[in-house]
Amino acid sequence: MLTDAALKHKGMDTLTKTLGMVEAERFITLILREPFDYTEWQRGLYEGVSLDEFYANVQQFRATKKEPRP
Repeated sequence: MLTDAALKHKGMDTLTKTLGMVEAERFITLILREPFDYTEWQRGLYEGVSLDEFYANVQQFRATKKEPRP
């Protein structure tokens, strides 16, 4: 498990690599400005996705990772 500082660093690194510095800052501003209920968002995240489809997506994602499975 990452420390809080390491998680923030990795998160910012991911955001800036994916979105660029300006859009990453904009994203953070949006998150801070608008109320966001993670639990409610998570409930609807996989709505309509079967367990088999979810598992197939996990397997496909794992196949693209370079790290070996423990």
